[in-house]
Amino acid sequence: MDKIIITVVGKDTLGIIARVTTYLFHNDINILDISQTILGDMFNMMVIADMQKCTKEFGVVSDELRELGEEIGLRILTQKEEIFTKMHRI
Repeated sequence: MDKIIITVVGKDTLGIIARVTTYLFHNDINILDISQTILGDMFNMMVIADMQKCTKEFGVVSDELRELGEEIGLRILTQKEEIFTKMHRI
């Protein structure tokens, strides 16, 4: 399994989840877990997904999600699971 962690942060607006999940769907990226929180007007979402069936390279997906974030005024960071895990070890 090729797991990735996608973090979405920014001002809450209509359709954030729809835009991100639509991108994942169209690229055969399976959502394994998703959580989102809104604090005041700030939106935060974390997605754990599987890229196993995706035909695009990780770098392309990461760049396209970053660009999507810029289009809708958010910061979208995509990391490989093993990097994320090593960075957040206790």
